[in-house]
Amino acid sequence: MTSAPAAALLPVGRFDPIGLDDLVEEASLLARVDRKYVVRTAELAGLLAAAPAGTRALEIRGVRDFGYRSTYFDTPDRTSYLLAGRRRRRRFKVRTRAYLDTGTSWLEVKTRRGRDLTVKERVAHHDALDGPLTHDGRAFVAGRLAAAGITVDVAALEPVLVTAYRRSTLYLPEARSRVTIDTDVGWTSLTSVDRPVLERPTLAIVETKSGSSPSAFDRLLWSRGHRPCRISKYGVGMAALHPELPRLKWHRVLDQHLLHVPRTAGTFPSHRLCTR
Repeated sequence: MTSAPAAALLPVGRFDPIGLDDLVEEASLLARVDRKYVVRTAELAGLLAAAPAGTRALEIRGVRDFGYRSTYFDTPDRTSYLLAGRRRRRRFKVRTRAYLDTGTSWLEVKTRRGRDLTVKERVAHHDALDGPLTHDGRAFVAGRLAAAGITVDVAALEPVLVTAYRRSTLYLPEARSRVTIDTDVGWTSLTSVDRPVLERPTLAIVETKSGSSPSAFDRLLWSRGHRPCRISKYGVGMAALHPELPRLKWHRVLDQHLLHVPRTAGTFPSHRLCTR
């Protein structure tokens, strides 16, 4: 384990800054296409050096990389995991997301309502690293799932997986698109007694968010041999740490990037529980 998070090594200081409010205003897209890539961290400096002219980096109070931690909830029969992995038209994801640098956390419900409509809604909630949802949290989840026409026993939802990473965000003004770069990514299972942990410090997850046309950063990635892949932090984490589960649509990214990594038992690494 390195002494400093990988994201701290990203050379994003060369870009002009953009604040969060401006980023939200400038890069808000009514219809967007998200493309995800798995990239070796050793390649990131070269990619950033070749980023389009005018690229800006999100900066909040002088900080340009931010710690995230998400706790995912599912039913004992893994309804959320199976619906997503089998590409059901109506599916859902429930998680709490903690922003470690600001101390804020939210409960998020993400639903897929038909082929093209994805809705994410959130409400303030404590960081449910190990604990259950609050009464108000369960009511919020039940209401959002009912609105999406999804029937789930909300009382059965339990915390099953934690993911943590550091994120840097870029803004490409020409296309009004965003790029997120997640490094120092780790997963831990909350359902096994020994709490197996999976870490991939040599890999980054890069996601582009643009209109119907690929962004200049997509084309840069393509020129260097990278292609979009199917990856969900929840899906691949559960599949990698729970071999009893079917691998479903994540089998290829698991084979190419995440498997054959030693699993270690113990609590979630301390640098993921509290950063900065």
